[in-house]
Amino acid sequence: MTVFIFLGSLLGAMALGIPIAYSLLVSGVALMWHLDMFDAQILAQNVINGADSFPLLAVPFFMLAGEIMNVGGLSSRIVKLALTLVGHKRGGLGFVAILAACMLAALSGSAVADTAALAALLLPMMVRAGHDKAKSGGLIASAGIIAPVIPPSIGFVIFGVAANVSISKLFLAGIVPGILMGASIAIAWYFVAKRENIQPPPKASFKEQLAALRESLWALGLPVIVIVGLKMGVFTPTEAAVVAAVYALLVSMLIYREMSVRQLYEVFVSAAKTTAVIMFLVAAAMVSAWLITVADIPSQMIQLLEPFMGNQTLLLIAIMLLVMAVGTAMDMTPTILILTPVLMPVVKQAGIDPVYFGVLFIINNAIGLITPPVGTVLNVVAGVGRMKMDEVTRGVLPFMAAQFIVMFLMVLFPSLVLVPARWLAN
Repeated sequence: MTVFIFLGSLLGAMALGIPIAYSLLVSGVALMWHLDMFDAQILAQNVINGADSFPLLAVPFFMLAGEIMNVGGLSSRIVKLALTLVGHKRGGLGFVAILAACMLAALSGSAVADTAALAALLLPMMVRAGHDKAKSGGLIASAGIIAPVIPPSIGFVIFGVAANVSISKLFLAGIVPGILMGASIAIAWYFVAKRENIQPPPKASFKEQLAALRESLWALGLPVIVIVGLKMGVFTPTEAAVVAAVYALLVSMLIYREMSVRQLYEVFVSAAKTTAVIMFLVAAAMVSAWLITVADIPSQMIQLLEPFMGNQTLLLIAIMLLVMAVGTAMDMTPTILILTPVLMPVVKQAGIDPVYFGVLFIINNAIGLITPPVGTVLNVVAGVGRMKMDEVTRGVLPFMAAQFIVMFLMVLFPSLVLVPARWLAN
């Protein structure tokens, strides 16, 4: 009955068109009434405490870093480097999108920001080269969702806070899975591009490649600083976010000189707006998370999943299917905030490594960003490319399938995640 009250009030509020953050508050109030413990002060306290977290300071700074990179020329230089390296291959522009997405993911950690930059820069080029617009848009969308997996990742920050798991360990564990996601869509794109039979552009000379590398060195320095700094214990993930934002700002204004002082206001406002949405979601979700614990919903979930508790692989498959279903109707951040407090006790009870689960969970949620009907990243590509949503959905299907295959391979073979994570951590 408690689970029904929680889900019924949440889904009912969302069905009425109430924003997700407010829907979470509605479900919290409904649970409070059901448990006969309604108190406005407790509600307000949990909202304030939900956003009062030092690790969550990483979110606004990573968002700011992403905005600065797009405006300050870091993103365009990464794309140019990828173009000189693999642009001459058959379907080269698609491989450029994938390579650039992996490099951009190591800079910002925001799927929406990375996808918007890639779609604006590469989609017109791919269409002019003769590639199908729907397939090109689908490829860029699926490449953009690598951002929440390769560090620095805003998704890992939110999950780490909600699940009380080391964010540094999550960052390091996400590197190889993120690369595997990129490799999977590269394989899918190879077969898609083979059918189109488009003549690739001429290969860039070694001099042009060297010039592009020289121009992008300052941009490529950022992920090196962040990852090495985290591994060596020089700074925490929150401090890494500050370093990323300050570094991007200095490079954009003093070295590349593509961002002026006048543009700073717009950049800060844009980052602040996105951050405000995320932080309010986190604050509202903490009310539900506290009540989920009080109502002992996790133990009910453990009883529900009892038939799978003896087999970690079957349990993970069941959980991944559940997250896939939720991901079709809900954005990444609320999914993390709603499901994490419910699923983590189940995961711990089954003896599954929380970092390993966190990587799978974030990959699944990232793929949810390109899963219709909601598909936030699909909407971004449709908006930037002036396409219909059903066109982008049709184009993304083979790449989405490839990424789901990789995710389930990681479920079946945990060593794909655990072995590289332990090697990087040591």
